Amino acid sequence: MYSTRPNIVLGFHGCDESVRDKVITSKDNLKKSENDYDWLGNGIYFWENNPERAMDYAKYLKKYSYRAKTKIEKPSVIGAVIDLGYCLDLMDSKYLKLVKTGYDLLVETNERYGYTLPSNRPIGQYNDLLIRKLDCAVIETIHQFNKTKKLRAFDSVRGVFFEGVDLFPNAGFKEKNHIQIGIRNPNCIKGYFMLRDSDSSYLIP
Repeated sequence: MYSTRPNIVLGFHGCDESVRDKVITSKDNLKKSENDYDWLGNGIYFWENNPERAMDYAKYLKKYSYRAKTKIEKPSVIGAVIDLGYCLDLMDSKYLKLVKTGYDLLVETNERYGYTLPSNRPIGQYNDLLIRKLDCAVIETIHQFNKTKKLRAFDSVRGVFFEGVDLFPNAGFKEKNHIQIGIRNPNCIKGYFMLRDSDSSYLIP
């Protein structure tokens, strides 16, 4: 009864300026990420209400281009109007329980066939788990279970992440906390838009 998220949210995707221009002019669409370490499983990724993080990520991909599948020469951001639809919302207790069930199913399957369970691991100087092969496998297990049982597929996945260094000593806040959205059903994306500068002569509503 309460599984859909009727509100419209704004998402921001970091990319190369050429990709932004093609998507805005309907010459192309954003591609689904299908890495085995995607934090929310496979999908088209957006930072919720956070264009600054989207730009930071695009700049990161330019700096570490050897890690990116798509080369970024001029970092840019594209905005999207998104209807989350039937959402696997990882800020909802109901769905957190489902994720735990997905983990148990993954463990059972791997043990049955003698596979090694994937793991999450950090990269770089911080302890943030940036390579999330376990999380990705768990979420994809849920999607595969729904497909096998002919249950309704999730349109999107949404999660909050606590990342980066503490903002101050003994803080409960980190410098890169954010909400991320993975869109599995492209029809959730109602439209794209270019970011614009605000008019300083008016207040921002």
